[in-house]
Amino acid sequence: MMAERLITPGDAGRYAVVGQMTLPVARRLLDEGRQVFDRNDAVIDLKSVSEVDSTGLAVMLEWMRSAQRHNHKLSFTNIPDNLKSLADVYGVSELLPAH
Repeated sequence: MMAERLITPGDAGRYAVVGQMTLPVARRLLDEGRQVFDRNDAVIDLKSVSEVDSTGLAVMLEWMRSAQRHNHKLSFTNIPDNLKSLADVYGVSELLPAH
């Protein structure tokens, strides 16, 4: 049985992350994100994220680095408050482009 996708496509370059952005799913998030974001500019909607930790923040930063290496741009929308707080604590808020 195939696992449900953590990143789902929407309209016009929009994608939604659904569920957790934590250590247990980090590898899947990285792999799914690279499959999409290395090939396309994208707006990533985080409103359906149920839980996030510093691993989720690291995944987002890696998606951005990987997309940039492939000359694509990412931005994020509906960033959860706790994720914004983590980004502030780690001093990387300015690296997360909001849409």
